[in-house]
Amino acid sequence: MPMLDTRPATWRRPVAVLSLGAFAVGTDAFVIAGMLPDIASSLRVSVAAAGQLVTVFAISYAVLAPVLAAFTGSWSRRTALVAALVTLAVGNAITALAPSYGWVLAARVVAAAGASLYTAGASATAASLAGDEQRGRAIALVMTGLTAALALGAPLGTAVGAALGWRATLWAVALLGLLIVPALLLLLPDVHLDAVAGLRARLRPLRDRRVLVLLGATVLAFIGIYMPYTYVSAVYGHAVGTDGTMLALLLLLYGLAGTAGNLLAGHLADRFGPRRVVLTVTLLLTVVFCATPAVRSSFAPAIVAVVVTAMLSFMVTTPQQHQMLAVAPPGGQAVVTALYQASGYLAVSLSGAVGGLLLTRFGAVWLTPVAAGFVLAAALLIWLGARRQAPGNAN
Repeated sequence: MPMLDTRPATWRRPVAVLSLGAFAVGTDAFVIAGMLPDIASSLRVSVAAAGQLVTVFAISYAVLAPVLAAFTGSWSRRTALVAALVTLAVGNAITALAPSYGWVLAARVVAAAGASLYTAGASATAASLAGDEQRGRAIALVMTGLTAALALGAPLGTAVGAALGWRATLWAVALLGLLIVPALLLLLPDVHLDAVAGLRARLRPLRDRRVLVLLGATVLAFIGIYMPYTYVSAVYGHAVGTDGTMLALLLLLYGLAGTAGNLLAGHLADRFGPRRVVLTVTLLLTVVFCATPAVRSSFAPAIVAVVVTAMLSFMVTTPQQHQMLAVAPPGGQAVVTALYQASGYLAVSLSGAVGGLLLTRFGAVWLTPVAAGFVLAAALLIWLGARRQAPGNAN
């Protein structure tokens, strides 16, 4: 654990810088989806083939996150995070310069390596700097960078791509990542999280039943959460019709409401305990998803449904990470957060596949009820895990 003062005044500035890095990482992850037609045309492939850039990024992130966290566990967090942003920038630069589809796919793996190392490391570092009593708020502040990327970074990047070409957007993301490096070097303390030596010892969380239960619940919850988001144009197709402006408004409101929900969740997790927040939110999401088919055809009710869904969806992220850190073995903080991030990206990939199958065979009306089933299963798994857990652990 870091040997430094963790009073409230000492952690906010470095954690705010960590949030800026998360904004760069999130923009890189989200912006590709908005430029798929241009990328497909430029590389002379189908839009479906261009869409595999998103899949390759997600799978690479899921695989590399725990591996890189384990290998860099003995590094200073400042060194690891700077290396992550530089790797992210290199990956985007290679993507921007890539002459062919194959090179672009390979470059997205490099970018995913940087993104996976950064996001997990930033969350664990923020939690360590803030201390146990304000851990939720610190994680929420880092996650605000990701939600802001969804609400602002991705739309701005898409606009840059439309005006100057998709390669210009990737150059901008690379530059953004590099601009944050000096701030990290100046403001982030020289923190070391993992005192455990050896790769096998650092991978110990994979043998912890509590960690595995939370990872399983994370996958289930985020399949349910991301399925309606991935196919939002189909879920609310009757409400928005063919008007791209109305759909864009729904997505903007989703991002803004999600940001507010994430910040609120950090305070609630610190006050009431992360497990209680996750259980309450997932149960509420189950109700909202079940009710969505009744309100999805009119624009005004659709706005309410989107705002409530987004707030609740992003109230899962911070408390769930809080729980993961609470059960992490000594020296396992970075690996545990990496495993959490990996499970989230695995869920994103699975949500697209499951949602696509449902949409093709049964129609959009079944997307949110099935999503409700996944979210309810996550709540039940967390509840059952809590019943077996010894008293005194995460609330």
